[in-house]
Amino acid sequence: MIEAEWWDYDSVEEMADAVAGDIGFIIESALDARGEALIALPGGKTPLPVFAKLAQAKLNWKKVTIIPTDERLVPLTDEKSNIRAIAQAFLPSGARVYPISSDITDYKLAGNSANAKLSDLRFPLDLAWLGVGADGHTASIFAGPDLDEALNAPKGRHAVGVMPDPMPAEAPVPRITLTRSAILSARTVLITVTGEAKKELLERAIEDGHSSKLPIGRVLAEAEQPIDIHWAP
Repeated sequence: MIEAEWWDYDSVEEMADAVAGDIGFIIESALDARGEALIALPGGKTPLPVFAKLAQAKLNWKKVTIIPTDERLVPLTDEKSNIRAIAQAFLPSGARVYPISSDITDYKLAGNSANAKLSDLRFPLDLAWLGVGADGHTASIFAGPDLDEALNAPKGRHAVGVMPDPMPAEAPVPRITLTRSAILSARTVLITVTGEAKKELLERAIEDGHSSKLPIGRVLAEAEQPIDIHWAP
């Protein structure tokens, strides 16, 4: 049974304040314990208000490494790039923002390259922050031919290349994603969602667990730690 704790807010701004505070505490705790922090942040629009508030926190950002939970195979200057938004928010703070994509166009090879890059970092993550798509994907763990590889990659395999099927309309491109094992090895897993539809989808995915047809349900079904879920209308 997935152990999930829900935090409900009256507005996105209220949620952003709370989530930024929680992540700041996670980073501070990691810095106190190990002298460094490694966190994975999501793409999309929901995280942006949190990014803005978190970047203002008075932390030793030079000791913080930030990676994306997933990346679209587009140039880093493309506004669809997840690392672009992360860099815009956190480079001015002094954080180490670590891209995982490359100029490789073959998505499978791009996934191998990303995995090799991530092997230089000290896993496990201190934080894996996930979003959830309207189709039930999380990070870039989508339904499609590469779902099983993303879900069942061996421990130590941090990233794979994926080709969503069907392709998401907002960014119809292949992706790189953290694997389920990389995500669930994190010391803290946090989810943010907005809107009633995604709340109901996530509740159903959690209830279905291993039998869920949604990628987020399949990911969380293997979680051994409690999951913090933050929701706003």
